[in-house]
Amino acid sequence: MSKHNLKFDNSINREFTKALMGRVDHYFRSNNLSRNADWTLHVKTAVVFAMFFVPLGLLFTSLSQSLWIASALYVIMGVGKACIGLCIMHDANHGAFSNHKWVNNLFSYSLNAIGGSSTNWKIQHNYKHHTYTNIEGHDDDISPAKILRFSPHAKYRPIYRFQHVYAWFFYGLMTFSWILWKDYKELMAYHRDGLLERHKTNLAKEMAIVLITKIVYITYMLVLPILFTGMPVWFILVGFFVMHFVAGFILAIIFQPAHVVEQNDFLLIKEDQDNVNDSWFSHQLKTTADYAQGNRLFSWFVGGLNFQVEHHLFPSIAHVHYHKIAPIVQQTAQEYGIPYHSYRTFGGAIRAHYRMLKLLGQPDAGLRYS
Repeated sequence: MSKHNLKFDNSINREFTKALMGRVDHYFRSNNLSRNADWTLHVKTAVVFAMFFVPLGLLFTSLSQSLWIASALYVIMGVGKACIGLCIMHDANHGAFSNHKWVNNLFSYSLNAIGGSSTNWKIQHNYKHHTYTNIEGHDDDISPAKILRFSPHAKYRPIYRFQHVYAWFFYGLMTFSWILWKDYKELMAYHRDGLLERHKTNLAKEMAIVLITKIVYITYMLVLPILFTGMPVWFILVGFFVMHFVAGFILAIIFQPAHVVEQNDFLLIKEDQDNVNDSWFSHQLKTTADYAQGNRLFSWFVGGLNFQVEHHLFPSIAHVHYHKIAPIVQQTAQEYGIPYHSYRTFGGAIRAHYRMLKLLGQPDAGLRYS
C-alpha cells in the first residue's frame, strides 16, 4: 500500500459533515463575506513585514554600534520572521490569502524570502500533515528527527525519557535546519516519492529556486551586514543564530500544542490497509485541538492558529474568520457527538504538550492509543 494513497471513509458521519459545511457556508453568505483576507489582514501584512525588515534596515545605521540595541533588533527580527510564517505565508500557501491565485503564489514565496521553501511547505504541511493528521508514517509533523518522539506508535528509544526537558531547545533549531540541510533533504525525498511531480513541478526547478533564494537570503542576512554594518563578524553570526532560534521556538510552540497533546487521537494504519475507518472531517476533530480562543490579541499574533480545529477543517478560509466560525464548529460537533478539543489558555495547551512529551518518553505510551 502506498503511503500516499490512504483513503478516508467519508460515508461515516456524513450528516455531520453536510451540516457543518452548510452552516459555515451560510455564515459567509448571510454576512456577505469573502472567505479570503479582508482589510484587517492587509494591514497586518504590512505590520508583520515591517517587524522583520525594519529592524534589519536599522542594523545598517548607527544604532548597530550598540551591541545591546543590535541584539534587541535580532530578537525582534526573530519574532517578525515567525509572524511572517504564521500570519502571511501560511494563509497564502493554503490559497486563503486571496481569491487570486497569483497573489497567493506571490505571498507564499515570503517563506523563500526568509530562508525556507514554499514548495516543501505545501507538500509537508498542506498535503501530508493536513490530509493524514497524526497518522504514523504519513504525517511528517509527528515524524521529526530521531531525537524526538511525537507519536506513541513511533519506535521507542531510551533517550526519549528526557525529551520533555530537552525538546524545547531543539524547537528553537527548526528554522535554522531549513537553511542548513532540511529543505534539500526534503526535496530529494519528495522527488523519490513522486510528490514533486504530483504537485506539477520537478526536482531541477525546485532545487534551483531553493538555491537561488537561499543565496539571496544569506547575502542580505549575513554578507551585507558583515561588509557594511561595522559589527563584529562573530556578533553577526550569533545574532543570525539567535534570530532563527527565536523564530523556530515560536513556530514550534504554536503548532505542537495543537496536535501532540494527551486528548488527541494518534493512528497506526496496518501495512496492508489502504483506508481509515473514519471520515476526513471527524478525523480532523479527533486529532486537533484549539487553545486560548478568547484571547484576540494572542490570536492576532499567531495568525489565528490557536483555532487549529477550524483551520484544519477549512484551510482555504483566511485566519481572520476563525474566531467567528469556531462556535459553529463546536455546536455542530456537540450535536453529532463528535469530540471538540480545546484548552482555555495557551499555558494550558503548553502544559498538555509537556505532559504528552513526558508520556511519549515511556516505552508503553502506545498502549494507551492502540
